[in-house]
Amino acid sequence: MGARPADPGHHPAEDHRAHGDARPHAVAHRGSADASPRALTAPFQETDLSTRSVIARPTADGYAGMYVHFDGSPDSKLPLLLAAYQHRFAGDLEAMARHLIDDVEHGWDELGTDLLDGAPATVRRSLTGGDEYPSRQITDVICADGSPAERELITQDGTDDLEWAYVLHPHGIEVIALRAYERGPVVAWDTDPRSIVRADPGAWHPDSPAPIVPPRFMPHLSTTVPVIAPAPNRAARR
Repeated sequence: MGARPADPGHHPAEDHRAHGDARPHAVAHRGSADASPRALTAPFQETDLSTRSVIARPTADGYAGMYVHFDGSPDSKLPLLLAAYQHRFAGDLEAMARHLIDDVEHGWDELGTDLLDGAPATVRRSLTGGDEYPSRQITDVICADGSPAERELITQDGTDDLEWAYVLHPHGIEVIALRAYERGPVVAWDTDPRSIVRADPGAWHPDSPAPIVPPRFMPHLSTTVPVIAPAPNRAARR
């Protein structure tokens, strides 16, 4: 196993969520020649409150993808990925995978509301509460000798310090609670991103339905006064 991104100063980033988690600009320092860009220095481990995850493609023997440092729990990450697939990427899974995995050098510090581009305003507000923040990649990843680190994918064999995995299958997102299971249930791509999603790892058993409840919408009540048709005139019987 190798290393996970560390933040030497733990300075808040310019953009962060309304719930108050500071977003540090992650910088990784490699601890060994074969370390991946995933190791934490001890000071960062003591103060970091992130939920680490990986977004991956399926492979012949598992999956491979990119590290995401913040907001990895399914109640946060799953709605964002569903909405991104349905709207920004218009159902083009390969384009979505290229953006999230192939076009990334070392991983994501966080995924932002730019993934919701093209989504209806009602969906966007439901998922963000009106907050806007950009996606940010992890930068300045260096080896112990100061040389630039090589790009490296996380596989199913390198998830010891991660909590969640999101595997982008053609038929949906496999959500894996890594602290409890090696596989997970698949959430169909047409699932409403405004659904209520449980974040409890134990609820994501691979042989059980995904713990998701569709959103409930209040019926639209008309403000116009209904027109009452006049009673028909009946001829008097003679």
